[in-house]
Amino acid sequence: MDAADLRVFESVARCGSMNKAAAELNTVQSNVTARIKALEDELGFELFERTHRGVTLSAAGKRLLPFASRAARVLEDARRAVSDQGSPSGPLVIGSLDTTAALRLSPILAEFASAHPAVDLTLRTGTTAELIEQVLNHSLEGAFVCGPVNHPDLITEPFVREELVIMTAPGVTDFDAIAAIPDLKIIVLKIGCSYRLHLEALLARHGIVGVRCLEFGTLEAIFSCVSAGLGITLLPRALLGSVWDPKRVGVHSLPNASKWVDTVFVRRREAYASSALRAFLDLARPATTRTAAAE
Repeated sequence: MDAADLRVFESVARCGSMNKAAAELNTVQSNVTARIKALEDELGFELFERTHRGVTLSAAGKRLLPFASRAARVLEDARRAVSDQGSPSGPLVIGSLDTTAALRLSPILAEFASAHPAVDLTLRTGTTAELIEQVLNHSLEGAFVCGPVNHPDLITEPFVREELVIMTAPGVTDFDAIAAIPDLKIIVLKIGCSYRLHLEALLARHGIVGVRCLEFGTLEAIFSCVSAGLGITLLPRALLGSVWDPKRVGVHSLPNASKWVDTVFVRRREAYASSALRAFLDLARPATTRTAAAE
């Protein structure tokens, strides 16, 4: 059993077909079939169950797959480490919350792109749950998410502390008035959004349960609907004034125990940190600290 065998096995398991794996590996199906058969003979177990629709992992194959995937990632990191000569270049894929992208990242990204033109930087946005999952499965090199994050496979660095506020239609005067709204609705991003979880927990502590959730795909849509009186939301105060007109909504402060949330940067503990990622973090750390201090 060698690295090439495990790579073929992992490709077949992911593709669910010898033929598709052969295309992915730029070889012929007979070669893939022979490699899998040789691997099965060496291990003494069938790794796949063959059907007319393709292949599925056997019990032994399911046990082998995590090790094959880990080996593939280690080899890829080794290749990247050897080719990384210390000058930031190549692809860098970073994730971010929509709010962090809107509030914090524009000047950082502009400065980074200017300082390191050889880096092909991609920014993907999503919820905290989505971004953490993408970091764990190596789709992202790192991501700005809502903390705290406690996971044995992740390194977490603090970046910015945000003040959260409840936003309502302009005519709503206080929290008692919020509780009195008939058929109260919360306007939020999809499941996995940390601000949504904060809002649901806050309302529950005040005895407000069973509220309806309206999910929207963008922050602008949420803000517009809140302004129109369709429901309430919870978001960072810093969005008001810098991104949106604060006169369009009612803004309600939270108790000190509930109002603060940390934005943190997470990345895989054992993954290779490229020169591009290290340069990005070196730039982002002081820039983010300066932005938070100025506020």
